[in-house]
Amino acid sequence: QEIAGLLQDLGVVYEDFGCDCEGSVDYPDYALPVAEKVAKGEFDRAILICGTGIGMCISANKVKGIRCALVHDVFSAK
Repeated sequence: QEIAGLLQDLGVVYEDFGCDCEGSVDYPDYALPVAEKVAKGEFDRAILICGTGIGMCISANKVKGIRCALVHDVFSAK
């Protein structure tokens, strides 16, 4: 929710594909649809968030044309 608020404050148009529950979910159910939309050009980029980020990266990288990376700071994002 913090990131959504920041995006709104910056005037960034976004779509939230996120989980709205507190229970455990299957991360591919979220990562794949997002990665497919980026691959199709419907979005320029995406932010995927999960407990470690590793599962999201693995799932997103299964989509042709996607290069998803796990980043923790500005240096690794660059």
